[in-house]
Amino acid sequence: MLPAQDLELLRKTLGRDLTDVEIACFENLWSEHCSYRSTKTLLRTLPTTGSEVLLGPGDDAAIVRFSDTCALAIGMESHNHPSYVDPYDGAATGVGGIVRDVLSMGARPIALMDPLYFGPLASEKNRYLFEHVVAGIGDYGNCIGVPVVRGELVFDPSYSGNPLVNVVCVGTVKPDRYITARVKRPGSHLVLIGSSTGRDGLGGASFASRDLAEDAEAADRPSVQVGDPYTEKLLIDAILAMAETGKVLSCRDLGAAGLAGASSEMASTFGAVIYADRVHLRETGMTPREIMLAESQERMLIEVAPEDVALMGEIAEKYDLRWSDIGEVIEEPRYIVKFHGETVADLPIDLLVGGAPLCAWDKKPYSAETPFVRPTMPVKDLALAVLSHPDVARKNWVYEQYDKDVQLQSVSLVHDAAVLRLEDKALVLSCGCNPRHIYLKPFEGTANAVIENASNLACLGADPLCIVDCLNFASPEHPETYWQLEQSILGLGDAARKIETPIVGGNVSLYNESDEFGTQIKPTPSLGMVGRGEIRRWTAPKSGEKLALIGKTEPDFGGSVLDAVTGCGGSAPAMADPAVVAVVRDLVREGRTTATDLSRGGLLAALAKIAPRADVTLTGDPLEELFSETYGRFLVAVPDESALAGVEYRIIGTVGGDALTLRLKGETVVITPEELETALSTTTRTMRF
Repeated sequence: MLPAQDLELLRKTLGRDLTDVEIACFENLWSEHCSYRSTKTLLRTLPTTGSEVLLGPGDDAAIVRFSDTCALAIGMESHNHPSYVDPYDGAATGVGGIVRDVLSMGARPIALMDPLYFGPLASEKNRYLFEHVVAGIGDYGNCIGVPVVRGELVFDPSYSGNPLVNVVCVGTVKPDRYITARVKRPGSHLVLIGSSTGRDGLGGASFASRDLAEDAEAADRPSVQVGDPYTEKLLIDAILAMAETGKVLSCRDLGAAGLAGASSEMASTFGAVIYADRVHLRETGMTPREIMLAESQERMLIEVAPEDVALMGEIAEKYDLRWSDIGEVIEEPRYIVKFHGETVADLPIDLLVGGAPLCAWDKKPYSAETPFVRPTMPVKDLALAVLSHPDVARKNWVYEQYDKDVQLQSVSLVHDAAVLRLEDKALVLSCGCNPRHIYLKPFEGTANAVIENASNLACLGADPLCIVDCLNFASPEHPETYWQLEQSILGLGDAARKIETPIVGGNVSLYNESDEFGTQIKPTPSLGMVGRGEIRRWTAPKSGEKLALIGKTEPDFGGSVLDAVTGCGGSAPAMADPAVVAVVRDLVREGRTTATDLSRGGLLAALAKIAPRADVTLTGDPLEELFSETYGRFLVAVPDESALAGVEYRIIGTVGGDALTLRLKGETVVITPEELETALSTTTRTMRF
């Protein structure tokens, strides 16, 4: 429902009562999901420009130059609330929506990433949500032929009742041929292409802007869209064919707020008249409000000159898609909707689009760190518990459901980042964040998420090109949450400036909390980062190579996996110095080392990943050496120490042997290959329902 204060403001501004269509338009376009009422001021502090940025935030996707002949279209979205109510369709349509955002720029989608956050799998409900979200992403991506090349899985009790489903899509387009989403001239026609409009997804934007109640599954199911990937594949081919003609003036995906959202935002540079009765429908008897606000999937809106409408119709029909000439651009800055000759909406377009009053919330800093309590379990038991934690253990069951090699551009998809071949260069992709660290230190934790993603790229020798974000938080009406939000955005901007990488787009998802479970999510500013480098495949270290640690280790246990399995508490990591990232990037580029960064699970997890058979000697405190999660650290393997000339490092062991042998202060711990395999496969066994 439109808040009473908003309705009263609109009545005063317009000097009249509103029609039901107008109320529905404002309810959705002034929602938090569409208008960023709580975050717009904060988002303006982020660095968004750079030498390679051709089009920054504000469109369906950003455009970033990759080479003289190729640009990237990149966007990131969430589909959190729908994925709780209907996990399969909610996740599937999240993929479809972000793919169409990239498609609307005239770009061919080539890769997806999916950072996912769930409650513990011990809960039957969480297992159900997890299984069906993964299936929805896999089925939709596989059917449309866009590979899921990277992802993240985090499990924490705060996501019970409100899982997070975030998706990144990257596409390619010629630098001088991309399309934007703002209409270009009065007199143009607006043509709707794709699936017929039904009643699915009604009120989706406003639904995404509130918390989930106990009866959410039954009451809110009509707000969840239902996807059809086969139609989406036809739509991809059709829109690209239309773009190739050079006659598409602008284009927009029909997502949040349906036709009302797409057409009003698209026409906001001038104005528009929409003829709702011309829209091709799937159901009879639909009202103007339903036609305008339904969020039926697989639909696009294009602007073309009147003489080019027939050509677009021919292309649509070639791909067995329906189409309708449903409106025109007008010079007067008004948004008008007509239905069988009756005007059912007539609004100042700048009031509808961008006119929502901003929200000012109280903020309250908090301190959640607790003193470190040393675990009493033996080090080996702690090691196996950490390796068995689902944040560290293998997730093969998930990744095997995704077709990662479709389009034949994948070079390396293991370990730190995905590598795709693009022209004669490597497109390198990474995603994610650490919500437990961010909860304890929102500024530093978010800054470290930037540095960790840059570290993942550095391990493949790539420079970051740009960042997209999905800022997932609980209700900003809680003073502590709004403080988290502010600190996270400030930390994001600070780190992005330090590594000289612009933030070119993203999404804000608030009110992520559940009455049913009594939970509020941990702050989760999930990131996607794209980089460029030389084509190289990640290779495992060779037996006999030396293992070295680059970067200084601090006793950072708060929010660590060790903390998650023992409750040991402690301080969360301070913001890392990104200078070491550049050092390791250069080492990898010069072929002097194989590297992995240290993150979840600390040094132990890194050893299990790249040197599961090695002889390692650690002279410091065993817990600090193995389990601390200080950022800005790398485990590297080199043939001999001369490869690290000019770099500050510490040799800790040698690759090879029959087991992972850890020579610690006071004891030697041996983890056999069988024990390691059992620990690392625990989560995969749990996931096989």
